[in-house]
Amino acid sequence: MKKILFATTLLLITSTLMAQNFKTPVEYLEFINKEESAISKNMWKYTKTIAHSKSARKIDATRKNLVKTIQTAKNNISKLKDGYKGDIVYRDQVVKYLSVSEIIINEEYSKIVDMQEVAEQSYDFMEAYIMTRDLVNKKMDDEHELLVQGQKEFAKKYNITLTEGESELGKKMKISNEVFSYHTEFYLIFFKCNITDLMLSKAVEQKDIASIQQNASSLLLYAEEGLQKLVEKQPFKNDKTLLESTKKSMELYKKTATEYAPAVIDFLMFNTKFEEAKTSLERKKDNERTKEEIASYNQMVKDINKKINDYNKINTKFTQDKNNMINQWNTTGDQFISRHVPND
Repeated sequence: MKKILFATTLLLITSTLMAQNFKTPVEYLEFINKEESAISKNMWKYTKTIAHSKSARKIDATRKNLVKTIQTAKNNISKLKDGYKGDIVYRDQVVKYLSVSEIIINEEYSKIVDMQEVAEQSYDFMEAYIMTRDLVNKKMDDEHELLVQGQKEFAKKYNITLTEGESELGKKMKISNEVFSYHTEFYLIFFKCNITDLMLSKAVEQKDIASIQQNASSLLLYAEEGLQKLVEKQPFKNDKTLLESTKKSMELYKKTATEYAPAVIDFLMFNTKFEEAKTSLERKKDNERTKEEIASYNQMVKDINKKINDYNKINTKFTQDKNNMINQWNTTGDQFISRHVPND
């Protein structure tokens, strides 16, 4: 969830004008488009690296290369002091777009990375991280729309015919955006239960029965909400893997809330009762202990031994099942992204 993506739509120029030199409006646009094309290619390399690489060093190196490409393009276009015959409106729009792109990739992305580092601490943090990431993406999209509009106005002013159409890179970026967006929807469903289950586990470690009950109740609610949301979801291009994996995770979290948590509470409550009985008996001298108390305590010893054995079994089972499920969900998510984000 950690993906910063920017869709790019390139405008293809056709004209009956015969360009004789760089000062013609067609060649002016072609020069600028060439600079933008280099950025688009490196943007795609960056997106591919995020989707297909686990190397943080490689991802950051690709990002830095993208920033350099933007800086180079901005420098080259800024040198067009007179724009086209003194018309610098479109040039300034392009430079502004590139400046915003540089800030987003170089600065705002760093803030998002910082947010990502703490995002998994709570569902609210995760939502804030994803919301910020999406706002940054929208900001880039909005700036690009202004750039496209500026190009159309320039073309209209100089009687140039623009044929709108998505480039191959644009199509790939669009697909990538759809893939990451789809993945994010399921990740939030999964993460809401996952973080609640982590809090439940912490409560179990602390033997806090009230907290166990509270988190188990929340986990059941979120798991049932998740299952209901999944009913409305469709496979991504006939790929059901992420949908089915998320459903399995919801079912296990639901069992955790309805089977595991009650068993833990039952064990902790009985263990408390046993410790109290043990303490009470130990405080008495041998001649003060009744046969009934001794018999009751001996039965509790048998019971607590059985409950310890049962507790260890269910604790081991659910721990292993959840670890396997979490690993499976993460693997499925990674494979889903890798499978659907183009790698060429």
